Amino acid sequence: MEKWTRIAHQPCLPMGKNGTLVTACEEHIQLSRRAATEGMVLLKNENGVLPLKKGCKVALFGKGQIDYVRGGGGSGEVTTSYTRNIYEGLKCKEEEGKLQVFEALSRFYEENVKQQYAEGTENGKTAEPAVPKELLQAARRFTDIAVITICRFSGEGWDRKGIPGDGDFYLSPQEQQMVDTVTAAFPKVAVILDVGGMVDSSWFRDNAGIQGVLLAWQAGIEGGLAIADILCADANPSGKLVDTFAGSFDDYPSSAGFNDSEDYVDYTEDIYVGYRYFETIPNAAKKVNYPFGYGLSYTSFSIKNCCGRLENGTEGVQIVVEASVTNIGDRAGKEVVQLYYSAPQGKLGKPARVLGAFAKTRCLQPGETQQITLRLAADSMASYDDTGKSRKSAYVLEAGEYSFYLGNSVRNTEKVPYVYNEDTDRVVLTLRERVAPRQLARRMLADGSFEELPVQKEHTRETFPGFVEGNPPRKGQWAGDAAAAVRGTGAPDKKAMLIDVVNGEVTMEEFLAQLTNGELIDLLCGQPNTGVANTFGMGNLPEYGVPALMTADGPAGVRIKPGMGVCTTAWPCATLLACTWNPDLVYEIGAAGAREMKENNLGVWLTPAMNIHRSPLCGRNFEYYSEDPLIAGKMAAAKVNGIQSEHIGASVKHFACNNKETNRKASDSRVSERALREIYLKGFEIAVKEAQPWTLMTCYNLVNGQYASEREDLLTGILREEWGFQGMVTTDWWNKAYQYKEIKAGNDLKMGSGDPDEVLEALKEGKVSRKEIETCAARILETIMKLD
Repeated sequence: MEKWTRIAHQPCLPMGKNGTLVTACEEHIQLSRRAATEGMVLLKNENGVLPLKKGCKVALFGKGQIDYVRGGGGSGEVTTSYTRNIYEGLKCKEEEGKLQVFEALSRFYEENVKQQYAEGTENGKTAEPAVPKELLQAARRFTDIAVITICRFSGEGWDRKGIPGDGDFYLSPQEQQMVDTVTAAFPKVAVILDVGGMVDSSWFRDNAGIQGVLLAWQAGIEGGLAIADILCADANPSGKLVDTFAGSFDDYPSSAGFNDSEDYVDYTEDIYVGYRYFETIPNAAKKVNYPFGYGLSYTSFSIKNCCGRLENGTEGVQIVVEASVTNIGDRAGKEVVQLYYSAPQGKLGKPARVLGAFAKTRCLQPGETQQITLRLAADSMASYDDTGKSRKSAYVLEAGEYSFYLGNSVRNTEKVPYVYNEDTDRVVLTLRERVAPRQLARRMLADGSFEELPVQKEHTRETFPGFVEGNPPRKGQWAGDAAAAVRGTGAPDKKAMLIDVVNGEVTMEEFLAQLTNGELIDLLCGQPNTGVANTFGMGNLPEYGVPALMTADGPAGVRIKPGMGVCTTAWPCATLLACTWNPDLVYEIGAAGAREMKENNLGVWLTPAMNIHRSPLCGRNFEYYSEDPLIAGKMAAAKVNGIQSEHIGASVKHFACNNKETNRKASDSRVSERALREIYLKGFEIAVKEAQPWTLMTCYNLVNGQYASEREDLLTGILREEWGFQGMVTTDWWNKAYQYKEIKAGNDLKMGSGDPDEVLEALKEGKVSRKEIETCAARILETIMKLD
């Protein structure tokens, strides 16, 4: 097959064996199911309530058994041929003779949910019905085991609610009544949480009437069956939390100011996000219900013989920690080994614990042992000094002892018998001030107090006046415009095609020189859909052999609109995948999804999304991985490497600080440079350095007073100069920034529609140069050249 044949022509050619489709094939669906079981977290299991004993009878309560939410809304939605809900999953186990479901109760919920759907209620938003008394009594006569289901739905463009009784972070009054009714009637009760993000856990943690809780997340196309696999011990839970579950919404440090304004968010907690806050700030530890890294299993493990040492290698000085993990229980299972470090407080202040490395074992049989080696670069423990307390605009390893702790959660650890010492403050890396705040008045310190920060005059916010939400892609109006017809210098003697650049017959500079200003500008703007695409594309200069390269959402699967007639695989949500602590598994999913992209003639998959879980209320947390940047970065890098192993482009997003959906196209994220570099940019840095994504997507919001897509210090300074990013940068779809400012900043492509006429006017006025436009165009074309 010739280069670009797939992305330039229909029909979509099957890529499977013997002419079969790989899109939503059985292999991919089973991979989704396997990943789902590995990322579910068993939060509570008392008196052996789980797993369910073979042949037991079960009464399923809650509309969530039918109104199953496999993933979030917006770009995270996926068109599938079916979804297996919780009831259907348990019915499959009934057919296998593993349990019996009280049918009359589940039929009641099924009919109720169908009625609510018929009245216009959307999936995941149905109300919890009251259980008829006679049905409750019949269920109790049938069995003494009840399983309660709770579901939640969130999506792009709106944030969740955090008010007691709201039916979002907290239970609704109807749900609470159902829980009270069931726990009063049944001696054995387990709960299944079908959620995309953090929720209240206080209602079950200390409730003796609830013995088991499975945090099932939103588990994709076979989520209901994956849940049944866990309940029946066909899979042993091995997921670990990647977020801290606090006692209430108000206990999170970000909660106080989350809804202060639609125009801005002050990140006053600074670097003390998630467990960094709860394990450090005085009196915060007692607010935790379930700590970061926590998760139960049906078996038990010991982590022994841990020892540490220092190694000097080609990658610098590394702390190496070794341990043996033994399955000391009676079921096969996997364990996650987590290495944390504790740095001296010094002048800069530090979190009490920081995740430094982790590894997941293979599936260990009872009595089996696996040796684990974890490596942590000494320089990675440095802190960024943004105010000059030690050395301004530098990463500093402050003098003192660095201790290490090994275990299976941030709190269940043992101290490693090794200490790393720095005799004096050592500067690891000197940089320059970039993306510094102007309006952040204060930030938290390690003792819970706040330090004042200098406040400067705010940048004048300029929103492009021609902004139109959903404006379709278009070419510039170049007819008769002399400036649009101007070409560059140094063009080849005869017309060159892009394939000539691929073959080395002409240089990229020569190829670009032959294009008119208008043609160059068009390359920097989104292009219309072809084939089954529904999120537009790039390229599309057929007269020069530049194909139209199509994109597709999204984080939970290749998103193709229902009208296209193509059903794809819905993978578990990103948070569940992070809870696997298994980058190899995420790599597999990336590669599988890329094959579905390729089979449908699509070129760039708009994933992974990897912003930090700063607040439980962010509406897109289900698309993002964790409160911890190391987890986020490692998972994103794994997915990118998996995707690009199939020669499909990944687009890492949303760069950066997209931690709130309310007014997301005009809200300013005000954050210190230290918190930016250590928390909110760190995951992106890991993904860039370990995977070199072909594309990266900027966020809608402003960062410290300027649109991220217009910040040269962010896109050229940090991303390209400091991290060595070699790919192309695109905007999110229909942002409010000026395109000519984006071009100057290093944001190459404006999606889904550019502003070509505005850019030409800016070129005429000298606000942007042809050279700057050529630089962006080259990066777009180089991306297209990577495709098969």
